[in-house]
Amino acid sequence: MIYILNIETATKNCSVSLSKNGQTFAIKEVSEEQFSHAEKLHLFIKEVLATENISLENLNAVAVSKGPGSYTGLRIGVSAAKGLCYALNIPLIAVDTLAVLAEKVSINSGIIIPMIDARRMEVFTQMFDKDYAPLSVAEALIVDETAFADITEYIHLIGDGALKCKIVLTDNKFIYHEDVVYPSANEMSRISYKKYVENTFEDVAYFEPYYLKDFMLTTKK
Repeated sequence: MIYILNIETATKNCSVSLSKNGQTFAIKEVSEEQFSHAEKLHLFIKEVLATENISLENLNAVAVSKGPGSYTGLRIGVSAAKGLCYALNIPLIAVDTLAVLAEKVSINSGIIIPMIDARRMEVFTQMFDKDYAPLSVAEALIVDETAFADITEYIHLIGDGALKCKIVLTDNKFIYHEDVVYPSANEMSRISYKKYVENTFEDVAYFEPYYLKDFMLTTKK
């Protein structure tokens, strides 16, 4: 059996799952307006392991959502994952956050476009086909009425970034999945197991999150 601990903290959702051979069988998550990742993450790790009476020493790998997303959230998740991998001497697996979000919907045709809110009308986004194969690279996009104008297929929009686009993306080709807001460690299980089988691992010492944009420090007005 291959046990992988999956950590997703790239958005407001603090999510941890334990998978066995690519199937999630324990998960703990919460999404709050105020980020609570620093307080909740290690507690969630302990709880999902206790659910199936699995110890840290039983883990074969740790997977972490690498971004793009919240600077603070990514730092917390990656730091925890690297610490566990180093202490247990097990592989670190990095999973694209937008790919995780895309897998929260199942479609028969069209394009899936996950969007993570990047403030104002900017989103982190990427295009995937119905089988979750990437059709573009991740980008920071300022959304206006011309976005995706060259696409004639139905476009399935998901994520907290998609919700704010309803005021500008009004064509009938846009289908909004309003119940899909944040990526979850549940959908990480299949991806991380595939990477484990393929031996697609990261260098624990040098791995860094994929921020996509430079971190900018601001002060309250």
